[in-house]
Amino acid sequence: MEEILYRILENLSDRVSGPMKFRILLQPMMAIFFAMRSGLQDAKQNRPPYFWAIFTDSDNRREMLRDGLKEISKVFVFAIVLDAVYQVIVLRWVYPGEALLVAVVLAIVPYLVIRGPMNRIARRILA
Repeated sequence: MEEILYRILENLSDRVSGPMKFRILLQPMMAIFFAMRSGLQDAKQNRPPYFWAIFTDSDNRREMLRDGLKEISKVFVFAIVLDAVYQVIVLRWVYPGEALLVAVVLAIVPYLVIRGPMNRIARRILA
């Protein structure tokens, strides 16, 4: 088990400086763009901040998750595909778990971090 964790950490750290490193900036920027757009729409429709509301608003949780998934799914799939291509080029093998982890970090996390604050900022500006 320790060998697997070591391999994963080593492979993940190599992605930052290896070929296709442009995606380390490009994919979060794309996720942030979609998060900003969604946050502005949330503010215009007077919805609560996204990430917090997922946990506190059980009545609208399913709809909010569906909306977030619809917004970020293309970036998420693109992140998985690019990481798989990277793995084939560099590692000569595809580790699906690593590709999934990288996609979550590069696409989902920035989206969740930015959408709620963008909503709050836009509300203050629009008010």
